[in-house]
Amino acid sequence: MSAREEILGRLRDALRDSPAVPEVPREYRSTTEVPEAERIAMLVDRLEDYKAGVTVLDDDGIAPRIAELLDGAASYVVPEGIDDAWLKAADAAAPGRRRTDSTGAPLSVAELDATAAVVTGSAVSVAETGTIMLDGSSNQGRRAISLVPDHHICVVRAADITTILPEALRRLDGTRPLTWISGPSATSDIELERVEGVHGPRTLDVIIVRS
Repeated sequence: MSAREEILGRLRDALRDSPAVPEVPREYRSTTEVPEAERIAMLVDRLEDYKAGVTVLDDDGIAPRIAELLDGAASYVVPEGIDDAWLKAADAAAPGRRRTDSTGAPLSVAELDATAAVVTGSAVSVAETGTIMLDGSSNQGRRAISLVPDHHICVVRAADITTILPEALRRLDGTRPLTWISGPSATSDIELERVEGVHGPRTLDVIIVRS
């Protein structure tokens, strides 16, 4: 037996009757009954407070709004699983700008850095905290594409908006690469002066789609 195995064996013996993590009481709120309209209003309020742009619309308004937000962008990147219908108006207005980041052919950091914007879907959102969560699904892509371009356009479906965090966590797979977004990237570390675009996109536009 090696010294390492002996040490680990002793630790296991010592913890056998006294688990390292005791039972934690979970008396906090875990569910709510809040109508969709109220959840949307709450999320909009928080996102706007964080200086994000927010639009609430129906399905048929997604493509025109994305085209408006991409107006003037020299290029934009999307994950391979994006809904093509979302991009029809943007591509018709200015063909050739779209870049697709795929599993088989991921864009380099330099290519992403040279891209003006990114369009993604989302996994789940928390209205109370104004947090949008991406889990790397095919319509969201890998973390780099939502962090490197300077402008993030994110589509959030109302059915995916929860009121509180415990509700959202139950919908997520903790083994997936999760990105939690609460407004544009910003920091006030230096003399409390707000600087945007330090750790991610400088501009966040959220499109909330009613059920």
